[in-house]
Parts: sequence; C-alpha cells; structure tokens
Amino acid sequence: MANSSGNQRRSEASLYIDGAFVGGLGAPVDVENPSDGTIFATVQGASAAQVESAIHAAWQARQSGLWSGRPAADRAADLSRMIAWFADNKDVIEDLLVAEAGVVRASLVRAGQLDAAIQHATDLIELFLTLPEIEDNPLPLRDRFKEVSAIQSLRRYEAVGVVAAISAYNFPFVISMWKTISALIAGNSVVLRPSPLAPLSSLVFGEAAHTANLPAGVFNVIVESGAEGAVLLGTDPRVDMVSFTGSTKVGQQVMVQAAATMKRLQLELGGKSAQIFLPDATALASTAGNRACVPHSGQVCVAGTRIFVPQDEKEAIMAAIAQSLAGVVIGPADHPATTMGPLINGTAVRRCEAFVADALASGARLICGGRCPPKLDHGHYFEPTILDLPDCANIAAREEIFGPIACVIGYRDIDHAIEMANDTPYGLSGHVFGKDLSRAIEVACRLRTGSVNVNGSALSAFASGGGQRLSGVGRERGIEGLRIYQELKCITVVS
Repeated sequence: MANSSGNQRRSEASLYIDGAFVGGLGAPVDVENPSDGTIFATVQGASAAQVESAIHAAWQARQSGLWSGRPAADRAADLSRMIAWFADNKDVIEDLLVAEAGVVRASLVRAGQLDAAIQHATDLIELFLTLPEIEDNPLPLRDRFKEVSAIQSLRRYEAVGVVAAISAYNFPFVISMWKTISALIAGNSVVLRPSPLAPLSSLVFGEAAHTANLPAGVFNVIVESGAEGAVLLGTDPRVDMVSFTGSTKVGQQVMVQAAATMKRLQLELGGKSAQIFLPDATALASTAGNRACVPHSGQVCVAGTRIFVPQDEKEAIMAAIAQSLAGVVIGPADHPATTMGPLINGTAVRRCEAFVADALASGARLICGGRCPPKLDHGHYFEPTILDLPDCANIAAREEIFGPIACVIGYRDIDHAIEMANDTPYGLSGHVFGKDLSRAIEVACRLRTGSVNVNGSALSAFASGGGQRLSGVGRERGIEGLRIYQELKCITVVS
C-alpha cells in the first residue's frame, strides 16, 4: 500500500509518484492569476527522469495485478474515499480554480466545475458497477452445437493497462476527474499530467489518492513546464493508452506519437459548434451571444460560436444579442459583481485580437465588443464580441478561436442552415432551438457532430460526449467513456 512515512506533504512537494510526495527536479512552473497577471504560485516541475519513474511505477502496478485484479466493488470502495477527500476540501479546490483558471466565483463554479465533478465521479463508479465483466456473444444455435461438441463464446472486458491522462486548462478539475476516475475504476494505473497553465487543482489528486491509501504506483500525478514529459507519455511502450483533452493541433501530435506503439486513444479536441434557431424559435436567439461568449469567457470547446438565424430576421436578432451582452460585467474572477472573467493569459487575448482583425479585413462587420476592456489595466480580458458574417467562408466561422467571439450568419431555409452548420472540419457539439420538437430533433439528427443539444443542454456522467473528424476520437463519460478504458477479449470454449 502507499507508504506515508517520511514523505513530503503537498505544501512542500507537489508531485506524487509511486505512492510518495516528491519534489520536482525539472524546471519551475509559474502559475499566473489571469485576473491580475501576477504569479501567485510556483511548482517545481518534473524532470524527464521523474516522468519516466512515474510511468515505471504505473507499469509495475499494472504488472502486479494488485489493482486490476481486485473486484470492481473493492476498487469502488477505495475510490469513494478519494472522492470523499474532494468533498471535504471543496473550499480549497474552489480557491484554486478561481486563482489559476479565472473561474468566476459568483458564477456556477460549484455547480459546474466543482460539485458536478464530484457528483460525476460517484456516478461514473455507479455506472461502471452495472456493466458486466463477461457477456455472451450472440451465436446462433447452428454455431453453438457442432456434432457432439457445444461451443460457448464470451466477451470479457479487461483493463487496458497504463493510462496517461492529459487534461486541459479551461476545466482542469472536472476533466482530470473524468479521466482519472474512469480509468481507475476500470482497473488501470494512471499517470495524470495537467496543463501547466492550471495545474494546482489537479495536483490535489495526489493528496486524495494518498488519503484513500491507493496502492503505490496505481495513481501518479506530475506537472512540467514544457512538453518533454507529455511526449514521453505518448511514446513510451509501457503506456497503453493516452486520454487527452486540448487543441486539435496538439491532439494530432499525440496521435502521431502514439502511432508507433498503437496506443489506445481518447481525444477530445477543438470545436466550432453551431447554434441553429428555427423560424419558430427566433425569440430565443437574443441570448445566443451570452451562451457562446460569457461562460468561462468563451474558453469552452462545445460553445456554439456560429449562430444561424433566418436571413430576414438577422438584423433584429443581432441588435437583440448586442443588447443582451451590454449588461455583462467583466472583471476579476473573485469579485462578487463579475459575470465574465479573464482569459487564461496574454497569448489568448492577442489571439482574439488577431482573429477579430482578420475577420474584419475579410468582410465581417463588428456588432459589439472586439477589444480589451479599456478600464481593466491588469489581467487578461476581452469583451464579448459578435461579428456579422455573410457566409461561412470568413476565418471567424472556420477556426476555433477559444475566446468570447461568436458570429451570426443568416440562412435562407432549414436545408441551407444544416448545410452551413456541417460545413466545418470540426464535429464536437451542436445546438438546435425550435418549438416544434419533431422538427428540431429532425434537424439535430442531420448535424454531423458528436453531440447535439435541443432547446438547452445538460451535462451528465451517464451520457457520453466526444467528437467527430477534427474534434477527436473516442468518448468521455457514459458507458462508451468507461468501456474505452477496457480491452475486449473474446473467449471460445468447446465442451
């Protein structure tokens, strides 16, 4: 079991490798508060040798079968203690999310990024315990009995092995939770590598695992300033699977790195999702800009940043969207009056500025926003921005911006709207609004995307999410998001 004697605690060392807290031997990782631009914490990052040690520890734990060989109910009991630690330390985790990721405290931080994450962990375990370890293959009678022999064909689900979980900065705690709990309950060993832009709320997983007394090596967490360790996780033959959430560009690199050893992949990548307002639901379109831009300052991969409305109502709808955004209060994530916080860093702000400039140069019209708030001298802020586009050819309708920028595009009829919505290399999510549910569902079924929300959305551990095309491969959460952490073995028995 994990050895606590003589180990440094998290206040002294943040890395957690082979059941022990250790100090990093690599370059330091400065954690910036995006609300004011100050460095509020520094973590000594892992060296390449320490990442290798974490992989080796996870591999040894896999080889021993000490975790994967346990009954699922016993693993669930251990993980429940880990989840209990998160529940007992909500205030600490919330403070970290506000400080490192710019999560607005007055928003639904507990409901969305904290409480939901903890509830999802419990729900994922509950769902996994309902899944059979062994299933019968549906052989017809003619194949089950051969002369004097009887044939039984079974499917057995087994742990993949060692999982590298690489999470993103926008929802660091909940994404790390989905990956870690799903992989662990399925019997895998895990090396968690959070984004260096927001590592602190994931580093606490080491404390939770230690408190739960997970076997040494079963769970490890490292952070690094660069990408050397991430490359090692993607190429080392002892790692059997990489679960990554982040940009499409990096996801493509992960795919290339994993190819030589044919690793299992779960990649949730970029998106350029559509919001389609059917003619009977245009009254709902006034808040479309809020949905796309305000939550987490648009740093949401499933955000509906392409807003499709009937062409003859477009001008009125854009005016209503601009009016709806006029009341947004931009400011520090910790201020009680703030409704929209900062972007993660200065690079993200400059990216937004460049996209707006390029879009306008290519024929877009600025409806509102389009600049950094003039009264905020410190921190990384950008106004919620709405662009009027004549079609889908503009760069603002083609590329994921990952900031508070959305575009409005008019359609002639529903077929035209669906055609434009599908005119993208991405396919992560989508949104359809319509009073006629039959019609709205029909439109939803024609969208080429991994998920579609009709008249609203809900995030559940029991329903999976995932992308098509450049938005990724595999699923997160739900039955599919649990089974992806398992290998399927077919067993034939002749008697």
